[in-house]
Amino acid sequence: MADKNSFLLRIITPDRLFYENQVEMVEFNTTEGEIGVLPGHVPMTVIVKPGILDITESGGDKTAALHAGFAEILPDRVTILAEIIEWPEEIDVERAQAARERAEERLRSKTAETDLARAETALQRAVARIQVLR
Repeated sequence: MADKNSFLLRIITPDRLFYENQVEMVEFNTTEGEIGVLPGHVPMTVIVKPGILDITESGGDKTAALHAGFAEILPDRVTILAEIIEWPEEIDVERAQAARERAEERLRSKTAETDLARAETALQRAVARIQVLR
């Protein structure tokens, strides 16, 4: 049941409803910087940037690796449409470390063919995966 100290958070990916519950706060990265949302937040729409998503619930905190998407923020609810989001137990740490190393190598040895934006995004995603495991 909603009250003035919580709001509905829904996180949807192309293949599943990742999360839906009443929360006290959610924090995540946007293209404009990190944002923290509390009940009664001013309405806005933001572009999600790769990073850590922190959820504060009455029963404790949850953390996930959020990779990209859009968020609609309203005073009584937040909806995140995510390309990819993962709970820590869904992350393969060896794969994430290998992806980080590949992205760092692409950025170090950039050539005319190197897509820097893609390499930077891949690095951000890998770092988010590794950080959420800590």
